[in-house]
Amino acid sequence: MNKNKENKMKILVTGGAGFIGSAVIRHIIKNTSDSVVNVDVLTYAGNLESLREVDSNERYAFEQVDICNRVDLDRIFSEHKPDAVMHLAAESHVDRSIDGAAPFVETNIVGTYTLLEATRAYWNALDEDKKQAFRFHHISTDEVYGDLEGTDDLFTETTSYEPSSPYSASKASSDHLVRAWLRTYGLPTIVTNCSNNYGPYHFPEKLIPLMILNALDGKPLPVYGDGMQIRDWLFVEDHARALYKVVTEGIVGETYNIGGHNEKANIEVVKTICALLEDLVPNKPEGVSHYEDLITYVTDRPGHDVRYAIDASKIERELGWTPEETFESGIRKTVEWYLNNKEWWSRVIDGSYAGERLGVK
Repeated sequence: MNKNKENKMKILVTGGAGFIGSAVIRHIIKNTSDSVVNVDVLTYAGNLESLREVDSNERYAFEQVDICNRVDLDRIFSEHKPDAVMHLAAESHVDRSIDGAAPFVETNIVGTYTLLEATRAYWNALDEDKKQAFRFHHISTDEVYGDLEGTDDLFTETTSYEPSSPYSASKASSDHLVRAWLRTYGLPTIVTNCSNNYGPYHFPEKLIPLMILNALDGKPLPVYGDGMQIRDWLFVEDHARALYKVVTEGIVGETYNIGGHNEKANIEVVKTICALLEDLVPNKPEGVSHYEDLITYVTDRPGHDVRYAIDASKIERELGWTPEETFESGIRKTVEWYLNNKEWWSRVIDGSYAGERLGVK
Protein backbone atom coordinates (compact mmCIF):
# COMPACT_ATOMS: atom_id res chain seq x y z
CA MET A 1 0.00 0.00 0.00
CA ASN A 2 2.88 2.38 0.85
CA LYS A 3 0.36 4.77 2.31
CA ASN A 4 1.04 8.47 2.07
CA LYS A 5 0.60 9.78 5.61
CA GLU A 6 -1.64 12.59 4.33
CA ASN A 7 -4.12 10.00 3.03
CA LYS A 8 -6.04 8.93 6.11
CA MET A 9 -7.28 5.35 6.07
CA LYS A 10 -10.29 3.70 7.60
CA ILE A 11 -9.38 0.23 8.85
CA LEU A 12 -11.93 -2.45 9.75
CA VAL A 13 -10.51 -4.52 12.62
CA THR A 14 -12.24 -7.80 13.46
CA GLY A 15 -11.81 -9.06 17.01
CA GLY A 16 -10.84 -5.58 18.16
CA ALA A 17 -12.03 -6.14 21.74
CA GLY A 18 -9.62 -9.04 22.18
CA PHE A 19 -6.09 -8.95 23.53
CA ILE A 20 -4.13 -8.30 20.32
CA GLY A 21 -6.99 -6.55 18.53
CA SER A 22 -7.42 -3.97 21.28
CA ALA A 23 -3.65 -3.31 21.25
CA VAL A 24 -3.83 -2.71 17.48
CA ILE A 25 -6.74 -0.30 17.88
CA ARG A 26 -5.07 1.60 20.71
CA HIS A 27 -1.92 1.90 18.59
CA ILE A 28 -3.77 3.19 15.52
CA ILE A 29 -5.89 5.74 17.38
CA LYS A 30 -3.03 7.01 19.56
CA ASN A 31 -0.23 7.05 16.96
CA THR A 32 -1.81 7.68 13.55
CA SER A 33 -4.51 9.83 11.98
CA ASP A 34 -6.42 6.79 10.69
CA SER A 35 -9.89 5.66 11.71
CA VAL A 36 -10.95 2.26 13.03
CA VAL A 37 -14.16 0.26 12.85
CA ASN A 38 -14.05 -2.44 15.53
CA VAL A 39 -16.15 -5.50 14.62
CA ASP A 40 -16.43 -7.88 17.58
CA VAL A 41 -19.22 -10.20 18.73
CA LEU A 42 -17.89 -10.00 22.32
CA THR A 43 -17.31 -13.60 23.31
CA TYR A 44 -15.84 -14.34 26.75
CA ALA A 45 -12.43 -12.97 25.61
CA GLY A 46 -13.79 -9.72 24.18
CA ASN A 47 -13.58 -6.87 26.65
CA LEU A 48 -14.52 -3.30 25.74
CA GLU A 49 -12.85 -2.08 28.92
CA SER A 50 -9.54 -2.70 27.14
CA LEU A 51 -10.46 0.19 24.81
CA ARG A 52 -11.49 2.77 27.43
CA GLU A 53 -8.64 5.15 26.56
CA VAL A 54 -9.72 5.43 22.90
CA ASP A 55 -13.41 4.56 22.71
CA SER A 56 -14.59 8.18 22.90
CA ASN A 57 -12.36 9.22 20.00
CA GLU A 58 -14.29 10.38 16.94
CA ARG A 59 -12.07 8.16 14.75
CA TYR A 60 -13.27 5.01 16.54
CA ALA A 61 -16.52 3.12 15.88
CA PHE A 62 -17.77 -0.17 17.32
CA GLU A 63 -20.05 -2.77 15.74
CA GLN A 64 -21.14 -5.75 17.86
CA VAL A 65 -21.36 -8.26 15.04
CA ASP A 66 -20.46 -11.91 14.47
CA ILE A 67 -18.14 -12.40 11.48
CA CYS A 68 -20.26 -15.43 10.54
CA ASN A 69 -23.22 -13.08 9.87
CA ARG A 70 -22.97 -12.11 6.20
CA VAL A 71 -25.92 -9.71 6.28
CA ASP A 72 -24.39 -7.66 9.09
CA LEU A 73 -20.97 -7.69 7.42
CA ASP A 74 -22.44 -6.41 4.15
CA ARG A 75 -24.12 -3.59 6.05
CA ILE A 76 -20.88 -2.66 7.82
CA PHE A 77 -18.91 -2.52 4.56
CA SER A 78 -21.65 -0.44 2.95
CA GLU A 79 -21.91 2.03 5.83
CA HIS A 80 -18.26 2.40 6.85
CA LYS A 81 -16.48 1.90 3.50
CA PRO A 82 -13.11 0.72 4.88
CA ASP A 83 -9.81 1.00 3.01
CA ALA A 84 -8.40 -2.14 4.63
CA VAL A 85 -9.37 -5.11 6.79
CA MET A 86 -7.26 -6.44 9.64
CA HIS A 87 -8.72 -9.82 10.54
CA LEU A 88 -7.92 -10.79 14.14
CA ALA A 89 -11.24 -12.31 15.24
CA ALA A 90 -10.53 -15.89 16.33
CA GLU A 91 -11.02 -18.46 19.01
CA SER A 92 -7.47 -18.84 20.26
CA HIS A 93 -7.11 -20.96 23.41
CA VAL A 94 -5.56 -24.39 22.80
CA ASP A 95 -7.02 -26.03 25.93
CA ARG A 96 -10.52 -24.83 25.02
CA SER A 97 -10.09 -26.23 21.50
CA ILE A 98 -9.17 -29.63 22.93
CA ASP A 99 -12.25 -29.61 25.16
CA GLY A 100 -14.53 -28.60 22.27
CA ALA A 101 -13.44 -27.82 18.71
CA ALA A 102 -16.78 -26.66 17.26
CA PRO A 103 -16.45 -22.92 18.09
CA PHE A 104 -12.95 -22.93 16.57
CA VAL A 105 -14.20 -24.43 13.31
CA GLU A 106 -17.13 -22.02 13.25
CA THR A 107 -15.25 -18.78 13.98
CA ASN A 108 -11.81 -19.45 12.53
CA ILE A 109 -12.86 -21.29 9.37
CA VAL A 110 -16.50 -20.43 8.60
CA GLY A 111 -16.10 -16.90 9.95
CA THR A 112 -12.99 -16.26 7.87
CA TYR A 113 -14.76 -17.60 4.77
CA THR A 114 -17.78 -15.36 5.40
CA LEU A 115 -15.57 -12.31 5.96
CA LEU A 116 -13.58 -13.05 2.80
CA GLU A 117 -16.74 -13.26 0.73
CA ALA A 118 -18.19 -10.05 2.20
CA THR A 119 -14.87 -8.32 1.60
CA ARG A 120 -14.66 -9.61 -1.97
CA ALA A 121 -18.15 -8.35 -2.81
CA TYR A 122 -17.29 -4.92 -1.41
CA TRP A 123 -13.85 -4.85 -3.09
CA ASN A 124 -15.27 -5.80 -6.50
CA ALA A 125 -17.53 -2.74 -6.42
CA LEU A 126 -14.72 -0.26 -5.66
CA ASP A 127 -13.30 2.04 -8.30
CA GLU A 128 -9.94 0.99 -9.71
CA ASP A 129 -7.77 3.26 -7.54
CA LYS A 130 -9.44 2.10 -4.33
CA LYS A 131 -9.24 -1.52 -5.48
CA GLN A 132 -5.51 -1.19 -6.01
CA ALA A 133 -4.99 0.42 -2.59
CA PHE A 134 -7.21 -2.02 -0.64
CA ARG A 135 -5.68 -4.66 1.65
CA PHE A 136 -7.03 -7.70 3.52
CA HIS A 137 -4.54 -8.50 6.29
CA HIS A 138 -5.05 -11.87 7.98
CA ILE A 139 -3.39 -12.23 11.39
CA SER A 140 -2.41 -15.79 12.27
CA THR A 141 -0.13 -17.76 14.58
CA ASP A 142 3.15 -19.67 14.49
CA GLU A 143 1.26 -22.69 15.88
CA VAL A 144 0.18 -23.58 12.32
CA TYR A 145 3.75 -24.77 11.71
CA GLY A 146 3.60 -27.41 14.45
CA ASP A 147 6.72 -28.42 16.34
CA LEU A 148 10.41 -27.67 15.80
CA GLU A 149 12.78 -30.61 16.01
CA GLY A 150 16.24 -29.14 16.64
CA THR A 151 17.33 -26.49 19.09
CA ASP A 152 18.55 -24.22 16.29
CA ASP A 153 15.66 -24.55 13.82
CA LEU A 154 13.37 -21.58 13.20
CA PHE A 155 9.97 -21.15 11.57
CA THR A 156 10.29 -19.24 8.30
CA GLU A 157 7.59 -18.01 5.95
CA THR A 158 8.05 -21.17 3.86
CA THR A 159 7.93 -23.72 6.71
CA SER A 160 5.35 -26.41 5.94
CA TYR A 161 2.15 -26.52 7.97
CA GLU A 162 1.81 -29.31 10.57
CA PRO A 163 -0.76 -28.09 13.12
CA SER A 164 -1.07 -30.15 16.31
CA SER A 165 -4.27 -28.94 18.02
CA PRO A 166 -7.83 -28.22 16.87
CA TYR A 167 -7.01 -24.53 17.40
CA SER A 168 -3.90 -24.50 15.22
CA ALA A 169 -5.61 -26.67 12.58
CA SER A 170 -8.46 -24.20 12.35
CA LYS A 171 -6.01 -21.29 11.99
CA ALA A 172 -4.09 -23.20 9.31
CA SER A 173 -7.36 -23.67 7.46
CA SER A 174 -8.10 -19.96 7.61
CA ASP A 175 -4.61 -19.14 6.31
CA HIS A 176 -5.20 -21.41 3.31
CA LEU A 177 -8.58 -19.79 2.61
CA VAL A 178 -7.04 -16.32 2.60
CA ARG A 179 -4.30 -17.33 0.17
CA ALA A 180 -6.85 -19.09 -2.07
CA TRP A 181 -8.96 -15.92 -2.29
CA LEU A 182 -5.89 -14.08 -3.56
CA ARG A 183 -4.99 -16.79 -6.06
CA THR A 184 -8.53 -17.45 -7.31
CA TYR A 185 -10.23 -14.08 -7.04
CA GLY A 186 -7.35 -11.60 -6.90
CA LEU A 187 -8.39 -10.25 -3.48
CA PRO A 188 -5.28 -8.37 -2.24
CA THR A 189 -4.37 -10.37 0.86
CA ILE A 190 -1.38 -10.46 3.22
CA VAL A 191 -0.78 -13.02 6.00
CA THR A 192 1.22 -12.64 9.20
CA ASN A 193 2.12 -15.42 11.65
CA CYS A 194 3.18 -14.36 15.12
CA SER A 195 4.76 -15.96 18.15
CA ASN A 196 3.26 -15.98 21.68
CA ASN A 197 2.07 -12.52 22.70
CA TYR A 198 2.06 -11.13 26.23
CA GLY A 199 1.46 -7.75 27.85
CA PRO A 200 -1.29 -5.54 29.30
CA TYR A 201 -4.98 -6.54 28.98
CA HIS A 202 -4.19 -10.25 28.46
CA PHE A 203 -7.11 -12.52 29.38
CA PRO A 204 -6.29 -14.19 32.73
CA GLU A 205 -6.57 -17.79 31.48
CA LYS A 206 -3.31 -17.39 29.51
CA LEU A 207 0.02 -18.43 31.01
CA ILE A 208 1.61 -15.13 32.04
CA PRO A 209 -1.42 -13.34 33.56
CA LEU A 210 -2.54 -16.60 35.19
CA MET A 211 0.81 -16.96 36.93
CA ILE A 212 0.85 -13.34 38.08
CA LEU A 213 -2.67 -13.41 39.50
CA ASN A 214 -2.40 -16.88 41.06
CA ALA A 215 0.85 -15.89 42.78
CA LEU A 216 -0.72 -12.71 44.19
CA ASP A 217 -3.56 -14.86 45.55
CA GLY A 218 -1.29 -17.57 46.97
CA LYS A 219 -2.71 -20.18 44.59
CA PRO A 220 -0.72 -22.95 42.83
CA LEU A 221 1.16 -22.00 39.66
CA PRO A 222 0.29 -24.92 37.33
CA VAL A 223 3.07 -25.81 34.86
CA TYR A 224 2.46 -28.43 32.18
CA GLY A 225 4.79 -31.48 32.19
CA ASP A 226 8.37 -30.50 32.98
CA GLY A 227 7.86 -26.87 31.94
CA MET A 228 10.54 -27.12 29.24
CA GLN A 229 8.23 -26.20 26.36
CA ILE A 230 9.93 -23.30 24.58
CA ARG A 231 8.09 -20.32 23.12
CA ASP A 232 9.21 -17.09 21.45
CA TRP A 233 7.63 -14.28 23.47
CA LEU A 234 6.46 -11.09 21.71
CA PHE A 235 5.32 -7.99 23.62
CA VAL A 236 1.83 -7.17 22.35
CA GLU A 237 2.56 -3.49 21.67
CA ASP A 238 5.54 -4.48 19.51
CA HIS A 239 3.19 -6.80 17.63
CA ALA A 240 0.65 -4.01 17.13
CA ARG A 241 3.35 -1.81 15.57
CA ALA A 242 4.35 -4.65 13.26
CA LEU A 243 0.78 -5.32 12.16
CA TYR A 244 0.16 -1.67 11.29
CA LYS A 245 3.40 -1.60 9.31
CA VAL A 246 2.31 -4.70 7.37
CA VAL A 247 -1.16 -3.41 6.51
CA THR A 248 0.24 -0.06 5.33
CA GLU A 249 3.54 -1.14 3.73
CA GLY A 250 3.38 -4.91 3.19
CA ILE A 251 3.37 -6.48 -0.27
CA VAL A 252 0.22 -8.24 -1.50
CA GLY A 253 0.59 -12.01 -1.50
CA GLU A 254 3.44 -12.01 1.00
CA THR A 255 3.64 -13.68 4.39
CA TYR A 256 5.54 -12.08 7.26
CA ASN A 257 6.57 -13.91 10.43
CA ILE A 258 6.55 -11.69 13.53
CA GLY A 259 8.56 -12.79 16.56
CA GLY A 260 10.02 -11.28 19.68
CA HIS A 261 13.54 -12.78 19.49
CA ASN A 262 12.87 -14.08 23.01
CA GLU A 263 12.92 -17.87 23.31
CA LYS A 264 12.10 -18.97 26.84
CA ALA A 265 11.07 -22.24 28.42
CA ASN A 266 7.71 -22.00 30.21
CA ILE A 267 9.32 -22.78 33.57
CA GLU A 268 11.82 -19.95 33.01
CA VAL A 269 8.94 -17.55 32.33
CA VAL A 270 7.18 -18.62 35.53
CA LYS A 271 10.34 -18.28 37.62
CA THR A 272 11.01 -14.82 36.13
CA ILE A 273 7.53 -13.72 37.19
CA CYS A 274 8.13 -15.10 40.69
CA ALA A 275 11.43 -13.20 40.96
CA LEU A 276 9.79 -9.95 39.85
CA LEU A 277 7.01 -10.39 42.40
CA GLU A 278 9.60 -11.01 45.14
CA ASP A 279 10.95 -7.56 44.31
CA LEU A 280 7.68 -5.72 43.62
CA VAL A 281 5.35 -7.40 46.14
CA PRO A 282 7.50 -8.59 49.06
CA ASN A 283 4.44 -8.87 51.33
CA LYS A 284 3.26 -12.31 50.24
CA PRO A 285 -0.05 -14.07 50.83
CA GLU A 286 -0.36 -15.87 54.15
CA GLY A 287 1.60 -19.11 54.28
CA VAL A 288 3.81 -18.30 51.27
CA SER A 289 7.55 -18.00 51.95
CA HIS A 290 8.67 -17.72 48.33
CA TYR A 291 6.51 -17.30 45.22
CA GLU A 292 8.44 -20.14 43.53
CA ASP A 293 7.12 -22.51 46.22
CA LEU A 294 3.71 -22.19 44.51
CA ILE A 295 4.96 -23.84 41.28
CA THR A 296 3.03 -27.09 40.73
CA TYR A 297 3.77 -29.48 37.87
CA VAL A 298 0.60 -30.87 36.26
CA THR A 299 -0.14 -33.52 33.61
CA ASP A 300 0.93 -32.28 30.19
CA ARG A 301 -1.67 -31.23 27.63
CA PRO A 302 -2.37 -33.73 24.76
CA GLY A 303 -0.27 -33.08 21.66
CA HIS A 304 1.71 -30.32 23.38
CA ASP A 305 4.31 -28.86 20.99
CA VAL A 306 7.76 -28.68 22.56
CA ARG A 307 9.33 -25.72 20.79
CA TYR A 308 8.25 -22.75 18.66
CA ALA A 309 10.70 -20.15 17.40
CA ILE A 310 10.24 -17.50 14.73
CA ASP A 311 12.68 -16.25 12.13
CA ALA A 312 11.54 -12.63 11.87
CA SER A 313 14.35 -11.51 9.58
CA LYS A 314 12.07 -10.94 6.58
CA ILE A 315 9.90 -8.27 8.22
CA GLU A 316 13.04 -6.59 9.57
CA ARG A 317 14.77 -6.68 6.19
CA GLU A 318 11.80 -5.67 4.03
CA LEU A 319 9.71 -3.43 6.30
CA GLY A 320 12.24 -2.26 8.89
CA TRP A 321 10.41 -3.61 11.95
CA THR A 322 12.16 -4.94 15.03
CA PRO A 323 10.78 -5.41 18.55
CA GLU A 324 11.52 -2.59 20.98
CA GLU A 325 11.08 -4.68 24.13
CA THR A 326 13.39 -7.39 25.40
CA PHE A 327 11.68 -10.13 27.38
CA GLU A 328 13.17 -8.66 30.57
CA SER A 329 11.77 -5.17 29.92
CA GLY A 330 8.45 -6.43 28.58
CA ILE A 331 7.73 -8.88 31.38
CA ARG A 332 8.50 -6.22 34.01
CA LYS A 333 6.08 -3.80 32.28
CA THR A 334 3.49 -6.57 32.19
CA VAL A 335 3.77 -7.50 35.87
CA GLU A 336 3.67 -3.84 36.87
CA TRP A 337 0.58 -3.28 34.68
CA TYR A 338 -1.31 -6.09 36.44
CA LEU A 339 -0.27 -4.73 39.82
CA ASN A 340 -1.57 -1.28 38.84
CA ASN A 341 -4.79 -2.39 37.11
CA LYS A 342 -6.56 -4.62 39.58
CA GLU A 343 -9.93 -3.13 38.64
CA TRP A 344 -9.58 -4.38 35.03
CA TRP A 345 -8.57 -7.96 35.83
CA SER A 346 -10.80 -8.36 38.88
CA ARG A 347 -13.82 -7.49 36.71
CA VAL A 348 -12.71 -10.14 34.23
CA ILE A 349 -12.28 -12.77 36.94
CA ASP A 350 -15.64 -12.08 38.61
CA GLY A 351 -17.39 -11.80 35.25
CA SER A 352 -18.75 -8.28 35.75
CA TYR A 353 -16.93 -7.05 32.61
CA ALA A 354 -19.46 -9.12 30.66
CA GLY A 355 -22.10 -6.54 31.54
CA GLU A 356 -20.47 -4.36 28.92
CA ARG A 357 -22.19 -6.53 26.32
CA LEU A 358 -25.64 -5.48 27.47
CA GLY A 359 -27.19 -2.63 25.54
CA VAL A 360 -24.20 -2.21 23.23
CA LYS A 361 -25.21 -1.21 19.72
